[in-house]
Amino acid sequence: MTARTRLLDKSVAQAMSTLSAAAKRGLGDPALAELVVIRASQLNHCAFCLDMHLRIAREHGVPERQLDLLAAWEEAEGVYDERERAALALTEAMTVLTGGTSQAVGSGGGFVPDEVYETAAKHFDDTELAHLIGLVVAINNWNRVMVSRRIPPGGYTP
Repeated sequence: MTARTRLLDKSVAQAMSTLSAAAKRGLGDPALAELVVIRASQLNHCAFCLDMHLRIAREHGVPERQLDLLAAWEEAEGVYDERERAALALTEAMTVLTGGTSQAVGSGGGFVPDEVYETAAKHFDDTELAHLIGLVVAINNWNRVMVSRRIPPGGYTP
């Protein structure tokens, strides 16, 4: 597998970076933001993003136990609080868009199950929820760029 060096046009990369930074800032919880981006990156098999965000998570003081058990967060009772669990469930639902039902627009259906969205809405105010959604969108975009370009881990420098 060979890395494809040209990632994105500079203006596109800048727009994606701006979205990522704004979403993280607006969420207001750097440790939670890193858990979210790591979980999406696990689901998307993005080694570059995992390598980068695991480093950043440690810098923000995310406990090693949380990082170690993130792939099995649903089974790790007592490791993640309810707010973290709500964010992780929404992250998974948005990242793997096959879990819900596909129904007509306006019928209350969709790919993100209502109960997942409603649980997240209980733990995040409207602004925080919008930023959480923006963060999941941003990391999924980055994962797809890095995986499609076959960018190996190790290139991130803070």
